[in-house]
Order: sequence, then structure tokens, then C-alpha cells
Amino acid sequence: MKKSIKLIALFVVFQLSAFSSFAQEKAKQIEQLLNKYNEYGQFNGSALVAENGKVIFKKGFGSANMEWNIPNQPDTKFRLGSISKQFTALLIVKLAEEGKLKLDVPITTYLPDYPKENGDKITTHHLLTHTSGIPNYTNAPNFFKEKSRNPYTPEEFVKTFSNLPLEFTPGEKFNYSNSGYFLLGYIIEKVSGKTYEQYLQEVIFTPLKMVNSGYDHSDLILKNRAAGYEKHGKQIVNAAYLDMSIPYAAGSLYSTVEDLYLWDQALYTNKLLNEKSMESLFKPYISAGRAFYGYGWFIDEVENGDKGKLKTIGHGGGINGFNTIISRYPSDKNLIVLLNNTGGTVLGEMNNAIQAILYNLPFNQPKKSLALDLLDIYNEKGASIGTEAYKKLKNDPSYAIKENDMNRVGYQLLQDGKKKEAIEVFKINTETFPKSGNAYDSLGEAYLADGDKKLAIANYKKSVELDPTNENGKKVLAEISK
Repeated sequence: MKKSIKLIALFVVFQLSAFSSFAQEKAKQIEQLLNKYNEYGQFNGSALVAENGKVIFKKGFGSANMEWNIPNQPDTKFRLGSISKQFTALLIVKLAEEGKLKLDVPITTYLPDYPKENGDKITTHHLLTHTSGIPNYTNAPNFFKEKSRNPYTPEEFVKTFSNLPLEFTPGEKFNYSNSGYFLLGYIIEKVSGKTYEQYLQEVIFTPLKMVNSGYDHSDLILKNRAAGYEKHGKQIVNAAYLDMSIPYAAGSLYSTVEDLYLWDQALYTNKLLNEKSMESLFKPYISAGRAFYGYGWFIDEVENGDKGKLKTIGHGGGINGFNTIISRYPSDKNLIVLLNNTGGTVLGEMNNAIQAILYNLPFNQPKKSLALDLLDIYNEKGASIGTEAYKKLKNDPSYAIKENDMNRVGYQLLQDGKKKEAIEVFKINTETFPKSGNAYDSLGEAYLADGDKKLAIANYKKSVELDPTNENGKKVLAEISK
């Protein structure tokens, strides 16, 4: 009897040590991967990876503050951008669970001053799932130039978009809208009698001991806050100022990778919501392109080798100077959190590679982004020399053409008045990614800016054909086709 107990004990110890060595090997691979992305100027931030609910890797890369050479750490605070939406969604579901609001009644029930013509057709559920039809305020012409620096109360800012015509009948389809989540914050204030920030602190951050998370205010001194930067080619500059009253419940929170791990773990429990309410966050309510949308989360299935499909729940975020992603794999309690403070970068690509490491699948090694080199050449030497350089570099195996990077470079050239150069960059993107509606939309915009209406129409048409959810493209097309 004693011998068999010893054997069982030895077997358990062996299993634990084997698990530990597998986790260490995966952590080593993740570190090597992220070091390479950092070396190529594509990751400057903090990362955390958990397997079976246990943290196997957490580390900072690059600088939280470049002026002072202060390194990023696991407790560095980053602006989250749209990852904030999942917290807003939980607060709304909490109020519904307590019987203080209903998700299926018109929003005018809680916002009596909201224009009834639209408000009587829109429910809180529509806001949560981006199916309200309310135009996205960050897509408004000159939004960043004219509004983004000014402070607003929620009531004042709602008036900037509440009278706009709806883009479609509420509930008809998905179209990502920060306006909807801004309204959810305002509803939380009206129903709870507290500010969005107070209610958030009381319901989520305090109970979960998320002491390094909160609503970001530019004027407050916040220990360990990362500065936000943007890349202009290989040059890094300070991000443009954004008044944090503008993103509000759609994107104004800050956190750390460590606090987001606490958040992830709590979502497997009933600490914050009962079981039924918690499940309601992760239901695939509406098709959102390749994935589905729940309440503040994208729900998707990805390939898992010969094991079939793997369910993922996640969200990304982007806000001046910051780019973020959180990916949850509920079947294994796995988690990937990447927070970056040099503007837009290829976090999705990094996330996919880390996911492959966790599931022992092959993955693509990091490559330098061709876009970063091309911006400098197009900027300094013009369109024809830039395109010649592209033709040479595209065959170099150490480089990759990354769609989002190319798109950002095209817009930087457009903003700098280099329209011909921007057109060349967007053309490269459409040739490389012929099924991307976004690539054609950007090319259409560049042709329009350059005064070529005919080619603008052709590319906008192609964009809408490839991506029927492109409401902005449809709108522009209707205007320029008159």
C-alpha cells in the first residue's frame, strides 16, 4: 500500500515538473519572439501570457518614457483604448441584473432628452453590440483636428452626434461605433446616480483589487504611466494630445498587464455577475465580419492544428500613442495580453504567434516591416524612386509587407500632402491584399484627395463589394457619384 502511494506521489511530482519545464520552454520561445519584434521596432510595451490560469510569462520591452530611458515593466500603466468597452459592457449588464435597467427597451427610457426620432428605435442591446446605426463619432470629418483636444461633459458630447441620421435600421447589422459605447457610459451615470468612473471603481476595480487601473486623466500625476508615442517611419514622436473626456466609456481606461490578468481570472467566476449574466457577455449576437460580437468582446474560432477549432474571446484597442490586445482561450484558461506605447503595430500577428506557441503549432517568425523603410524613401525621394525601392526590397526575405503598417504609412504621406506617394503605397496594399476592402477604401480616399474622382469611385466600389459593412465607403460613394 505504502509503495503504491509513493509511486502515485512520484508520478504527480513528475507530472508537475514536466508541466513546469514545458511552461518554461514556452516562456523562453515567447521571450525570443517578442525580443525580435522589439528589435525590429514593432513592439515597445508589456506582455503577459497565462496557461491554464497560471502566469507563465510577463515582461516589459523598450521604454515607458523615452526622454528619461525608463523601461516598460509588468506594472507599467498603459491607455487601453477600446479594451475599455468590455468594462463598460459589464457595468451595463450589472445594472440589468439588479433590475435597474432593461436591455430591450428604447434608450429614451433612460435618456429622456435624447432625440426621440432615433432614440425610440435604439435599445441598450443595440448599443452593446454595435448595431444601433449611430454614426461613429471618430469617423466624423476633421474630428481629430476640431474636437479631440477639447473637454466635454458626457451630456455636451452626446449632442455632437445625437441628431445625425442613422446609417441603418437599428438591429439590422454590425457597424463598430464608439458613439454607442459613449452613450452606454452616459446611461450608467443616469441609472446609477454616480459618475461612470465612480461606478466602475466600485463595481469592478475595488472588488478585484485592480489597484493599477482606472479612468485616465491627463492632468493627474499617475505613477508608472507610460508616455504615448507614434512612429513616422523609423522616427518616433510624441503622440498628439487627446482630451480623455472624449473616449470616455468607449476608450478612456488605463491598466497594466498584471491587472488585466486579475480581470481575466474574475471572468471565470461569479464575483462580479451571476452565471447567466456573465454568459450573456460572451454570446455571439451578431456577425462582425470574420468573427461575432458579444457585449464588449469579439468571439471567434481559430484553427488548432489537428484538434479542430479553438474558441477565442478578445478585443483590441488603439488610441493616440497606444495599441492593445487581450485574447482569452476559455477552454484552457489561456490568456495573452499585449500593451504597446508606440502607436499602431502588428499586435494581431504577435498574438497569433504566441497562441501557436501555447498550442505547440508552427508559426511565422518576425520580419522587418517594409512600410517603415518605404515611408522614409517616399518622403525624401518621391513616388517613382519609392516604388523602385519597393520592387527591390519586396524580394528580400527579411522583410514583410504588413497591411496595417502600409495603410498607416499611406495616411502619414497623405497628411503630409504627398498625395502621389500615398497613392503608390495604397496601390501596393491592394496588389498585395486584393481581398481587403480596407485597402481599396484607403486608395479611393487618396485618389479623391488627389482630385481623381473616376478612380476614387472605382476603388470605393471595389471596397464596398469586398466589405459590405463599410458604411463610410457607401456614404462617400453616394456623395461623389452625384
